Amino acid sequence: MRTARKLAMLLALGIAQTQAATVDEASGLAIAPGWELVRTHCGGCHSHALVTGQRADRQTWLDTIRWMQATQNLWQFDAATENGILDYLAANYPPQPNRRRAPIPPTLMPGTATELE
Repeated sequence: MRTARKLAMLLALGIAQTQAATVDEASGLAIAPGWELVRTHCGGCHSHALVTGQRADRQTWLDTIRWMQATQNLWQFDAATENGILDYLAANYPPQPNRRRAPIPPTLMPGTATELE
């Protein structure tokens, strides 16, 4: 029993270390094809946390890039660079359903009849 427990702990530790090794410690970006492009081009203007905290499909990532180019002085990318960035972002930071918490029930909101009684 004790050996099985140790083996399970070592296996869990190995999995955790493998998962941790897939994230760049300096930027927090997932290490995958194209991550260096995002580290360089996106991190040149803002925190990488702004990237890792977002989720979007490829079109929305492209729209974001276009907005930054139109309003934030982001430079134009050559086609290969832009596709590499978009491929990376769409694969590693895709939309996720239900990322927001559930709404607060009306009975818990300030000023409700329950609170006023």
